[in-house]
Amino acid sequence: MSGMKRNVVLALAVAAAVAAPTAFATNGYFQHGYGIKSQGMGGAGVAYAQDSLAAATNPAGMALVGNRWDLGVTLFRPIRDTEITPANPTGTKYNAGSEINFFVPEFGYNTMMNSNMSFGVSVYGNGGMNTSYTKPVALFGSTNAGVDLSQLFIAPTWAFKMSPGNAVGVSLNLVYQRFKATGLENFDNATESSNPGFVTNNGYNGSKGAGLRLGWTGEVSSAVSLGVTYQSKTKMSKFDKYKGLFAEQGEFDIPSNYAVGIAIKATPGTVIAFDVEKIKYSDSNAVSNPLGPVTGAPGAGVLTNTLGTNNGAGFGWEDITVYKLGVSHNVNSNLTLRAGWNHGDQPIPSSQTFFNLLAPGVTKDHYTLGASWKIEKGSEMSAMYMHAKENEVKGSGSIPSQFFGGEANLKMYQNSFGLGYNKTF
Repeated sequence: MSGMKRNVVLALAVAAAVAAPTAFATNGYFQHGYGIKSQGMGGAGVAYAQDSLAAATNPAGMALVGNRWDLGVTLFRPIRDTEITPANPTGTKYNAGSEINFFVPEFGYNTMMNSNMSFGVSVYGNGGMNTSYTKPVALFGSTNAGVDLSQLFIAPTWAFKMSPGNAVGVSLNLVYQRFKATGLENFDNATESSNPGFVTNNGYNGSKGAGLRLGWTGEVSSAVSLGVTYQSKTKMSKFDKYKGLFAEQGEFDIPSNYAVGIAIKATPGTVIAFDVEKIKYSDSNAVSNPLGPVTGAPGAGVLTNTLGTNNGAGFGWEDITVYKLGVSHNVNSNLTLRAGWNHGDQPIPSSQTFFNLLAPGVTKDHYTLGASWKIEKGSEMSAMYMHAKENEVKGSGSIPSQFFGGEANLKMYQNSFGLGYNKTF
């Protein structure tokens, strides 16, 4: 077996080993960035590839990073709290996260097939959502409520350098996701769901799918590079165990997204990168469908958009725009420092906070630091830290009167710390 084939097999073996990373991501349910280096720069990297995780941001960058492999892991700590405030002053506060420590691994491998063409594999957790209530949420059911969604991407990537600093690339995104829900017994009936028995407490369920990411990056001058990338909507197989919960009988597709970026070499050792990304959560009915009008008497609410149907109630998430700004500075030949800021719209309208007690992804501003240091020839360690500032979304008309009324309020902040190692060859 050739050296390249052996390393590709290694990449796929690592992919299998990390096939179910669990996380609660930061730009909605997407990660704020991919690769320890990019994460230390607020996630910026469309026009500034730094490692073999570049395909997760812009596959064209793989033609520019050379022969290398990268391995990293991030400790992610989302602190999420929710509150239900009824019409009377005595609200109920909940700890929405008894699980707060999540490890998110990543792996990348890239080889230059000739001076202009590369092939690589990037393996990473796209994101996810997790709530794990320490007690039942009475409006949902009689057991401890929660959801757990994780998405793994394995992205074989081909890239071609058309001229020095100017490349195109394409990734085939092979995706596996898994999901479970608990504590939603109040909706597991023929009144609220098109498929009773397939709403809650059915354990984990897997789903597979495939999509594409395309990209270009190029130098427009000796100091300025541009980039553009597009990821198609990823059509996923259905969560059969939860066909009574998600719209379209259990379908949970991954939305398309696209981004543009610029990288400016401010000094010979300093790069400033800036990306603008659009995430189209409206591509997935399970994510974007709102809670429809509710009929019935108080305490006996009936969803007009029944769970599990094509127009079934979802989380009501809106499309978001994300801005990523990062700086990288080479202190000397062995040490590089990084910093960044990531600001994204939060996707949850105040009218849709009720169901989002299960998915309170409301953070907006993320501040990052990072560093890399060479430990020997061809080897390097990297680290990053991210803090997502606490943000709160208060409900406004969020709990229909037929479900006893009141408001659902969501709050979250996050911290994460990542370590990575890379080897060039």
